[in-house]
Amino acid sequence: MDRYAVFGNPIAQSKSPSIHIEFARQSGEQLVYEKKLVEVDEFKQAADDFFQQGGLGLNITVPFKLDAFAYATQLTPRAQTAGAVNTLKKCEDGSVLGDNTDGQGLVNDIIINHHRALKNQRILILGAGGAVRGILQPLLLQQPKEIVIANRTLIKAEVLVAEFESLGCVKACEFSALGDQSFDVIINGTSASLSGQLPPLPKSIITPESFCFDMMYSAEPTVFLHWAQQQGCQNLADGLGMLVGQAAESFYVWRGIKPETKAVIESMREQL
Repeated sequence: MDRYAVFGNPIAQSKSPSIHIEFARQSGEQLVYEKKLVEVDEFKQAADDFFQQGGLGLNITVPFKLDAFAYATQLTPRAQTAGAVNTLKKCEDGSVLGDNTDGQGLVNDIIINHHRALKNQRILILGAGGAVRGILQPLLLQQPKEIVIANRTLIKAEVLVAEFESLGCVKACEFSALGDQSFDVIINGTSASLSGQLPPLPKSIITPESFCFDMMYSAEPTVFLHWAQQQGCQNLADGLGMLVGQAAESFYVWRGIKPETKAVIESMREQL
């Protein structure tokens, strides 16, 4: 059967095999999907071996998204803009296509699963790392009123603004400069959920109508979502739907089929 896999280090925690097996069952596609632990300095060799042995596609997770970007022989526009690749596809002519489906996974989850429009909205993004870079183009294509990138180090946010301002209204500031601004949509792209430490955020950024989204996920509300709840926010979502959504986009790149995500998200939630 057609072979696919996810490369990462560590990889034991990956839910990608369960997700893609469910997509295959749902769509009637015949494939196998496995997870592979790859040594940090052996990505190219592992990818070469996988494709030479008949593999058709790879998902890429930490820490190999830059390696995958360099490995691809052609890139989609969203991968070029993100500067990172999380999906590789072996094409019929032997070339390897690199794509980044993270941002579209986030957008689809917010719009389709949470019924939240992004057009003409004021969006605040917390953090300015690689994860944020990957979501900016898909978000800007939704034509928000503006996106404000807040980061502890201003220069990192300003670098992103310089790269993406041609696509829409993007601004940068430090957390301390958020002042009394409020936002329609707030997306946490910091590592607060891993460190347990939330950036210094003013309560004013949240209104009763705000939608708060954490790109991380866990069985319990993340630190950011718990804080948002304490400020009276009722519209909350973590990154599990984004995870399934980006996988669905990868499945579409490989198989030309867009699977339904809602039932898979519910199943993954139960497993948590």
